[in-house]
Amino acid sequence: MGIHPILSGEILLHLDRMGHSDSVVIADAHFPAHRLGKRVIELPTLTTPEVVAAIRTVLPLDDAPAIDLMRSPDERVLEVQWELIDAARTDVDTVRFVDRFEYYDVAERAYLIIRTGETRTYANALLRKGLVNDFTTYGTSPDDAVFSASGFETEFEENG
Repeated sequence: MGIHPILSGEILLHLDRMGHSDSVVIADAHFPAHRLGKRVIELPTLTTPEVVAAIRTVLPLDDAPAIDLMRSPDERVLEVQWELIDAARTDVDTVRFVDRFEYYDVAERAYLIIRTGETRTYANALLRKGLVNDFTTYGTSPDDAVFSASGFETEFEENG
């Protein structure tokens, strides 16, 4: 395992500085990121599901609602939104759907906005950071975890 290649040092630094319940917005190319965000990172060659999946390898989700998605005009869950839910390794029960202008208000309070090159509309996801309480890789199956806190202690004692 290792660090996902999408996650630059700058992204990791900001994710680390976020506190419990702070949020990161992964935005599509149409999103007014620079008007709303204090900290904006541009990833113009990537899609929002790709970036959400990478972030979830290091970021635990908060309690529900862990994710905010922008509600589509006809209130259907769009294909790209299902992809975002899958990329976050969660289900629709942990998602809050927010009207467009309310979403902008919520996004303005985000710690970080990452704007992608995603051209599909309503392809924005706001993730809330949960508690970082062990050394497990988040968003992957337990079999894929790098190591647990107890495993680290054992390895440290053996190599100590």
